[in-house]
Amino acid sequence: MNRPFFRLAALPLCMALALAPAAAQQPATSTAAANPAAKTFSQQDLDQLLAPIALYPDALLAQIFMASTYPLEVVEAARWSKANSKLTGKALEDAMTKQTWDPSVKSLTSVPQVLAQMNEKLDWTQRLGDAFLAQQQEVMATVQSLRAKADAAGNLKSNEQMVVKKETQATQTVYVVESPKPDVVYVPTYNPSTVYGAWWYTTPPYYMYPPSYVYAPGLAFATGVFVGAAIWGSCHWGGWGNNNINIDVDRYNNFNRTNISNKNWNHNVEHRRGVAYKDQNVARQYNRGGNAQAAQSREQFRGRAESGRQELNQMDRNELNQRVSTADRLAGDRGQRDGNFDRGASASDRASNMDRGGAAGDRAGSAGDRAGNFDRGTGGASAGSMDRGGQRDTASNRASAGNMDRGGGGFSGVNSGASTRDASSRGSASRGGDFGGRSAGGFSGGGGGRAGGGGRGGRR
Repeated sequence: MNRPFFRLAALPLCMALALAPAAAQQPATSTAAANPAAKTFSQQDLDQLLAPIALYPDALLAQIFMASTYPLEVVEAARWSKANSKLTGKALEDAMTKQTWDPSVKSLTSVPQVLAQMNEKLDWTQRLGDAFLAQQQEVMATVQSLRAKADAAGNLKSNEQMVVKKETQATQTVYVVESPKPDVVYVPTYNPSTVYGAWWYTTPPYYMYPPSYVYAPGLAFATGVFVGAAIWGSCHWGGWGNNNINIDVDRYNNFNRTNISNKNWNHNVEHRRGVAYKDQNVARQYNRGGNAQAAQSREQFRGRAESGRQELNQMDRNELNQRVSTADRLAGDRGQRDGNFDRGASASDRASNMDRGGAAGDRAGSAGDRAGNFDRGTGGASAGSMDRGGQRDTASNRASAGNMDRGGGGFSGVNSGASTRDASSRGSASRGGDFGGRSAGGFSGGGGGRAGGGGRGGRR
C-alpha cells in the first residue's frame, strides 16, 4: 500500500475524532447556562414571607427589613419594650442611648406592636432577614408585585391613615406607601390570604395574628403611634432595578444622637450575635461559613489541648506535684495556696491543707499536727520526718503526706517504737519554720517534738 496515500486517507478520520468531544460538550454547556444556581428562597417563599407586611408604609417596612437581620436583638428589645411600656418620646430616646442593639432594632421600640409581632413570630423574622440579605432585589420586587395585586383587588387606596402613590420609574409602575404625618405611624391590619385576591398557592402565607383572629374587610388601622425621628429608614424602589434601603441621616442622627453622613444601609455582622445565615453566599460574605483560618486555629487548639492531656496522664504523682510547686514558687505564692491560709503560716500548714483525706487536718493545731495522717491508735508519727534518700518511699507514705513528695522521698512510714524514735531524731533536725522537706528535714516551729516524737500517744 502506498503509505502517503494511507496517511491522507486517515487524516479526515482523525479530525472527526478530535472534534467529537467538543461537539459532545456543547449541549452540556448550553444546559448549564440555562439552569443557573438554585436560589435559597423561591418566589413562593418570598410571597408567603412578605404577604403580611407588603402593605405597610415604606419607612416602617425598611425598618423591619433591617431589624429582621438581627433576630436575637429583636427578642431582647421586645422583652425590654414590654417591661418599659410607659416610656415614649424623649424618655424613650434617652433609654435607647444606653442600649447596645443595632439602631434599626432600637427604632422599632417606638412601634411596640410591630416589635412584639416579630418576637412572637421569630421563625418568620429570621427567614425574612435571611431572604433580605440573600436576595434583596427580589424581596423588594416582590413587595411591588404584591402591592399591584392588592391594587387590582381594590384594597390599596389612600385614606386618612395611608397615602398611596403610583409612580412610573424605568417603565415600571412603582407603588409608594407613606404615612400622612411623617412623625406618626399607622400599622395596617389585613388578611394576607384575601387582600391580594384569591391566594395563588396551596400553602397559605404567614399571618401576624392567631388563626382565631377576625379580620375586617380590606385594611384596618390601629391608632397612630407617634414615633418622632425614630423611623429613619426608607425604601428606594428604583424601578425594580436598583432596590435598596436608604437612611434619612437627619432623622437617624436626631434619634440616635450621632453624626453619620452615609445614606446607604449596611448589615453589621456583630449584631447578628452568632446566628447562622441560611444562604451560604451570605455566610461566606460575613465570614460565618468557610473561614479556613478560624477552622485551622480551632484544630490547632484542639491538638495542643489533647497533647497536654496526654502529658498529664503520663506524669506520675511526684512529677506533677513538683511542677505545681515550681509554678507556685515562680508566682511568688509561698505563703498562701488557694487563698485560704494565713500568709505567715509555715509550710507545714500548706502540707496539711493538701492532705484532703488526712485525719490530721486540724488547722488550728500545731505545725506537726497539720503535717499528715497520724496513726492515733499506735502512736506512730507517720508525719514525723522526710525520707532523705527516698528508699522508703511507698504509696501509703506518700498518701500520708498529702502527696507532697519533694526531693525523691515521701513521709516515712513510722509504725513502731524504734522507728518512731529514729524519726524523732531526724524530725528535730530542722526547726526553721518551713518544710524541712525542701531539704528532706522535719517540721519546725516548736512542733518538731510532737511531729517527730511519735505522735500524741508516743511521747517519752
